[in-house]
Amino acid sequence: MPRYHFHIHDGSTILNAAGVELPDWHSARPEAVRRAGDIPKQDAQRIALGTDRRLEHTDATGLILFQMAFPVVESPVMRRQSATER
Repeated sequence: MPRYHFHIHDGSTILNAAGVELPDWHSARPEAVRRAGDIPKQDAQRIALGTDRRLEHTDATGLILFQMAFPVVESPVMRRQSATER
């Protein structure tokens, strides 16, 4: 059974060296989505504005099959409010 890896990049890189055995890349995609949903829950306090997070789904050779990106940005209305509070 093929092995797939789910690497997290968020200013530092967390490699999923062990990976997960799944029947095919079609099965690996929902697993990547599930893992991506866990990213903010694992370290919510550490998420900083302006930090881009990315999950890479790779096969055993390191070929990136797809990526999911999660930018963390402040809305324009909050930037204006912060400036007037100073």
